[in-house]
Amino acid sequence: MSGTRVLVAGASIAGPALAHWLHRRGAEVTVVERAPELRPGGQAVDARGVTKEVIRRMGLDPAVRAACTQTIGAHTVDADGNVLETFRVDDDGGDGFIAEIEILRGDLSQVLYDDTRDGVEYIFGDRIAELTQDADGVDVVFAGGDRRRFELVIGADGLHSALRTMVFGPHEQFVRHLGHVLAFYSVPNEFGLDRWLIEYQEAGRSAGLRPIQDATRAMAMFSFPAADLDVDYRDVAAQKRLLRERMTGFGWLTSGILAHLDDTPDFYLDQVAQVVMDRWSSGRVGLLGDAAFSSSPMSGQGTGLALVGAYLLAGELAAAGWDPEAGFAAYEGRMRSFVEANQEIANLNARSRDLPGPDAEPGPDFTGEWFAELVERAINGVELPDYAGVPDSGVPAGPPITSSARP
Repeated sequence: MSGTRVLVAGASIAGPALAHWLHRRGAEVTVVERAPELRPGGQAVDARGVTKEVIRRMGLDPAVRAACTQTIGAHTVDADGNVLETFRVDDDGGDGFIAEIEILRGDLSQVLYDDTRDGVEYIFGDRIAELTQDADGVDVVFAGGDRRRFELVIGADGLHSALRTMVFGPHEQFVRHLGHVLAFYSVPNEFGLDRWLIEYQEAGRSAGLRPIQDATRAMAMFSFPAADLDVDYRDVAAQKRLLRERMTGFGWLTSGILAHLDDTPDFYLDQVAQVVMDRWSSGRVGLLGDAAFSSSPMSGQGTGLALVGAYLLAGELAAAGWDPEAGFAAYEGRMRSFVEANQEIANLNARSRDLPGPDAEPGPDFTGEWFAELVERAINGVELPDYAGVPDSGVPAGPPITSSARP
């Protein structure tokens, strides 16, 4: 077992998932999270294709499924609530619009934290303030004043990654906005919601409700077009004002949902954006999840990319004897085409929501064979090696999963 010391920034999904695999491969793992505790709620996230196999290899399939939202399908409706289209959870073998594994981001984060907290050091309410790397390691100064040295540092701190800015360059250099804003927050279930997601769309905007495990509440969802968003992503009051301004007067149940905006405990709003980088590592510092390759919620695969990426990053680093140059290069080689397929899915979905105009391109045609092939690559288009011979203190891994096989 290596005893390699690894610092991971971020304790949402990518960070604890990576901590799971690094610990199993023999590393000594510390996770630092600037928030004082795990953040609850958030949008529902999905596991499809090879991601379900990663969860199985983690030994977490029962825990994840027990925390799922139990959504059985989705209806798109008109302003009067009449059903226009229906999607069911068993469509496409459970990998369709409503995935068989659908869980609130905060609930999945809790499952991953519970799984790792006994073998991983977690530091909440702190962050990396400075780092300096040399040929043998990385010296880190924490905002709280602690100074420590690690062999590797991994940024899993999301779309607005502070570590990415510190090591690779300014936020604007890598973030590509897709022209839309999404918001989520929980509300009392006074709308008769019963295991079905409901969504109303009109003129580029949408409002929706989705079930969560607590049947007395529901998760509200909004989206609206916004080419430029100048609201601070940490200024919640300003974000709520923006949402109310953009959605007031929208049809369906919108006014009733907005009535709970000021009382919700778990509001989230951000611009739909991707991260595009030529490299996900620099020396002994690497990136994972949205910090490296956000595909945006429009892909439905951000969580899948994080979980698959965590498996591959830890596996390739361990297989390379913890040599950062070789390990990071192998990780990028395995992940990049998978990432690109998912980012293309998101680009197409964002385009389909764009408002029509005289100079606008025609919307994408999702009925062609080419789109089915793209979806298959986005769900299953990556190999999961079993890393035979690499230390693993956990449950045995299964056989390799390739782009032509479904778990």
